[in-house]
Amino acid sequence: MNLPSFLWLWKIAAWSMGLSLFAYSLLAVTGGWMFFTRHNKQKRPQWLRPFHYIIGGIMVFLVILLLAIGLVGTIGYYGNLGHSAHLPAGLTVVALVLVSAWSATQINSKQLWARSLHITTNIILLFSFATVSLTGWSVVQKYLP
Repeated sequence: MNLPSFLWLWKIAAWSMGLSLFAYSLLAVTGGWMFFTRHNKQKRPQWLRPFHYIIGGIMVFLVILLLAIGLVGTIGYYGNLGHSAHLPAGLTVVALVLVSAWSATQINSKQLWARSLHITTNIILLFSFATVSLTGWSVVQKYLP
């Protein structure tokens, strides 16, 4: 690709990553709230679960957007992929987010494994987000003039 500048792509990626981390934080808070109310046999607000789902959907969108930006930006700038540890870290985050989203749709009283998978995936996702953030910082340094 012969694109004039990749700085605009980096800006979109930076905002998307920041919003993804914010969404993850909101999901951790709302998920923790649901966990707390369930285990203490308290009534939770009616809006909490739909809000959790909506924020999760937004995070899925943002992570897929980040994947697309990363692929377009890297191929456009270098002509191919695989110039750093950021690619496997990013693909890991995408896979974990998709597994988390899918497992969330499976949670019910008859499929107890789904909640456990969802929570475990999200704990692993925390460390994966940290890794992709650190490796992404080195990639961003290559694009800045």
